[in-house]
Amino acid sequence: MHPILFSIGSFEIGTYGVLLALGFLAALWLAKRLAKRDGIAPDAITDISLVLLIVGVLGAKILMVIVDLFNGAPVSQVFSLSTLRAGGVVHGGILAATAAFFWRVRTLKLPFAKTLDSLATAVPLGQAIGRLGCIAAGCCYGAYCDKPWAIIFHNHDAARFGTPLEITLHPVQIYFGLSNLIILAILLTFRRFKKFHGQASAMYFILEGFFRLVLETWRGDIDRGFWLSLPWLSTGRITALVFILIGAGIWAWAWFGEAGKRAKA
Repeated sequence: MHPILFSIGSFEIGTYGVLLALGFLAALWLAKRLAKRDGIAPDAITDISLVLLIVGVLGAKILMVIVDLFNGAPVSQVFSLSTLRAGGVVHGGILAATAAFFWRVRTLKLPFAKTLDSLATAVPLGQAIGRLGCIAAGCCYGAYCDKPWAIIFHNHDAARFGTPLEITLHPVQIYFGLSNLIILAILLTFRRFKKFHGQASAMYFILEGFFRLVLETWRGDIDRGFWLSLPWLSTGRITALVFILIGAGIWAWAWFGEAGKRAKA
């Protein structure tokens, strides 16, 4: 791990932030290419993406604060500089960005389903790169692991995330990164055979939710909290279920919309 990429005096440049920015740029590049194929102006994708970036960062941090406060963390700790510098809860960012997407697409008068497909297909690429930042920072760490592929964190800068040091852990950040690459491959392939616009974005939400439900099993940062006093119902699984429901809703909305067009034709 390497939480601090470099320092200029007392000013530190975090590796997580740099990789998050690279992930955003990579996803933007792919989204613009996909949008162009669908007849959508690449500049419009840049406009929407910048809005989603700002709203997404705020959404991720807001959900992080809500979860920390729900779990009884001291207010001074929740709003400390070291805590707020963390990336936040990724699903909070995606949910907030999704809401902002519908607002911005409406103001730009773009086709909802087509635009959503282009953006959603590119999101896993950005997430995969961002997970490298998680490894570098030591956040989102895994549970104890006795397998040959276990990893050990040594850098004390990870203490700000409560990361256990000198203990073999599941490289759950890598698990998530690989799942994002699998989702990306599925979506890029699926786009060629989709029956109606909106299918690819629905598939993203369903697959992302499914993988999160499974991979939460090996998360070690259990201080994120459980709901209804159920040890298996973590915040991550709650948002994963919301993702699956959103995906199902988008699928139904897009399918009925396409069916309505066919009926009119």
